[in-house]
Amino acid sequence: MLMWSSNVAHTSGSLSLSSLNAQDLARDFGTPAFFLDEADFRDRVRTWRDGLQGAFGDHAGQVYYAAKAFICVEVARWLVEEGIGIDVCTGGELAVAMAANFPPERIEVHGNNKSLAELESAIRIGVGTIVADSLYEIERIAAICKKLGKKQKILLRITPGVAAHTHESIATAHEDVKFGFSIASGAAWAAIEAARSHSEISLQGFHCHIGSQIFSSEGFTVSAQRLIALLAKYQKEFGTALPELDLGGGYGIAYLPGDAPMSAAVALENLASAVKSACAEHGLDIPRISIEPGRAIVGPTMFTLYEVGTIKDVTTESGMVRKYISIDGGMSDNMRPALYDAEYTAVIANRVSTAALVSSRLVGKHCESGDILIKEINFPSDVAVGDLIAIPATGAYGRSMASNYNHVPRPPVVAVRDGKARIILRRETEADLLGLDI
Repeated sequence: MLMWSSNVAHTSGSLSLSSLNAQDLARDFGTPAFFLDEADFRDRVRTWRDGLQGAFGDHAGQVYYAAKAFICVEVARWLVEEGIGIDVCTGGELAVAMAANFPPERIEVHGNNKSLAELESAIRIGVGTIVADSLYEIERIAAICKKLGKKQKILLRITPGVAAHTHESIATAHEDVKFGFSIASGAAWAAIEAARSHSEISLQGFHCHIGSQIFSSEGFTVSAQRLIALLAKYQKEFGTALPELDLGGGYGIAYLPGDAPMSAAVALENLASAVKSACAEHGLDIPRISIEPGRAIVGPTMFTLYEVGTIKDVTTESGMVRKYISIDGGMSDNMRPALYDAEYTAVIANRVSTAALVSSRLVGKHCESGDILIKEINFPSDVAVGDLIAIPATGAYGRSMASNYNHVPRPPVVAVRDGKARIILRRETEADLLGLDI
């Protein structure tokens, strides 16, 4: 059950969340819709927050929730209440944080191509940290600070040359990638010198992010070792220590029954061991360590509920019969399978079936043959039009990557807690779609 949030159950013949069954949720909020387990979300935030403190003690920095996974104003309010930070990478994500009255000092601004307007907005607001990603950006930050009479704390995003064991599209720390300053090429040292040349900039340390959906500690360990070696070089060269190190996120979650992700406790224990060992090797004081879980917090807290619209039995070229189950959503509410072959599982949510399982494919309603949510799944042969289908672990990059392809309105997000459900992000309407036309 790792794919599901803690308050999901299969009772009385149907799936339920905090005692609200799928049929009632579909009746009250329609399909497709995302259902978010608020209590589970908050528990996961606390697990990472308290885990970082436990692993690093006085050297614990900030847990920054990676807003790109999923954010809306209400979720940002929960983060404020739980006392963690937020990592934003666009002006839009920053606007959501500010709408939730997020403390600016707990905001970290990311992105490989921040516009002048985004940088100026962040500096005017007084965000705690900007992660600089290019020499151009260092110059822009300095110029804006000079104009505004401010000084801005930054971290440099470093590329440690680590090949994370994940899909190419979500690996971000090898050499041939758009993010950060490479240690091996000398770009990182050039960025250090550039940042130090501006009195308007306060360089506090380094940042790296090796990728996403990672199940082992090796990549995190190697990247920590290489960044700490760079910190040691900095201290030797300039006679002073940089006090911060942000080691990013990317911790994987379970999407399929056989997936075995690291727990927060194991991930942080391994990270702390690597950091302390590397610092001891180089004779460095341990810096303040920050992390950026996003998917690991929100991913399992949400599931998507669909209704079956049509079913076809299709004979493949090999002569096998495959059942095509078409639901009322698809690639517009979950782009990940089409984008990088992400895999999911699914269940019938409105009843229990004891029918034989048959080779099936779960597909969407869009005019694309690649609109496939689950390419191959053994599914009950008695699945019928009108059945409700639930796909777990859709909290990360489902609604946040959602589109209006084929002019389909994006689904709502419904928060459920203590047996009560409320909309925190409403369903779009056709009026919304037409609202931009002039």
